Amino acid sequence: MRIGPYTLANNLVLAPMAGITDRPFRQLCKELGAGMAVSEMVSSNSLLWGSDKTLRRANHEGEIEPRSVQIMGADPALMAEAARYNVDNGAQIIDINMGCPAKKVCNVQAGSALLRDELLVGRILDAVVAAVPEVPVTLKIRTGWDHEQRNGVAIGRIAEGAGIQALAVHGRTRADAYKGEAEYETIAAIKAALAIPVIANGDITTPQKAQQVLDATGADAVMIGRAAQGRPWIFREITHYLQTGKRLPEPSLEEVRTILLGHLGNLYDFYGEYMGVRMARKHISWYSKGQRHGGAFRQAVNHVESSAQQLIMVNDFFDQLIDIREMAA
Repeated sequence: MRIGPYTLANNLVLAPMAGITDRPFRQLCKELGAGMAVSEMVSSNSLLWGSDKTLRRANHEGEIEPRSVQIMGADPALMAEAARYNVDNGAQIIDINMGCPAKKVCNVQAGSALLRDELLVGRILDAVVAAVPEVPVTLKIRTGWDHEQRNGVAIGRIAEGAGIQALAVHGRTRADAYKGEAEYETIAAIKAALAIPVIANGDITTPQKAQQVLDATGADAVMIGRAAQGRPWIFREITHYLQTGKRLPEPSLEEVRTILLGHLGNLYDFYGEYMGVRMARKHISWYSKGQRHGGAFRQAVNHVESSAQQLIMVNDFFDQLIDIREMAA
């Protein structure tokens, strides 16, 4: 799949997730098979650009290309300014968030709240595309505000007319939040109506589901979000399945530990000791989910205050799992 001048290695994209798709996680998912990874969203409010959080989000040092940065806001001029700022700081693709269902985002008429105002959608897209003519602009939406206002096809046509170069669609409305099951009929209708690449998103949790969604929607790619939390190797699993029709075996405990330890080291380097330890907690919890005695481990490791102690506890936990496996063999 191509987005502007960039040919992606495959048709698998890591979804932008606030507080999760930082540079260490994006890089890891790319190394394990994601063709593209989109950053967590950056506000268009320029007052925030000097904050430590925003500066970290704009840090792409050493990141595998293409570097896609998502911006969020409701003012066309501010969104244009945010696009220029992020391109100046290394973004190679600008992604616009019109899909986030969070109340704090929708309450300022951003994210998926914008889907209720098609004229404003057009103004924002026109402003951002014009602001960064040298960089492709993409868009992420939901199927609509609610089931009575499922206007994804209309938004898609506005996007294509504005020069948006790829459209990601989460198969839920804003009213659905993350409840129930994603539906793919609307994504199929959007794909049928547009010539630009369409990326299907929502509840893609296994290689088989990725194939089913591609078949059902005709989409050019799939976007993986929550299913990659604690399982960044899902991208190589999907790639293998799409190429061969066969499932890869689960990674060994030894490999999971190696991946997790490398991830933790990158988090400590990126955030520093204090924030690194705190950011690592949720990832440790996801990696240990489903493992024997994982609940007790998570309860203990979440109270640790140092990276050294976290690493000791992670190694001890995996040592115990490996001992249990070998005793049962």
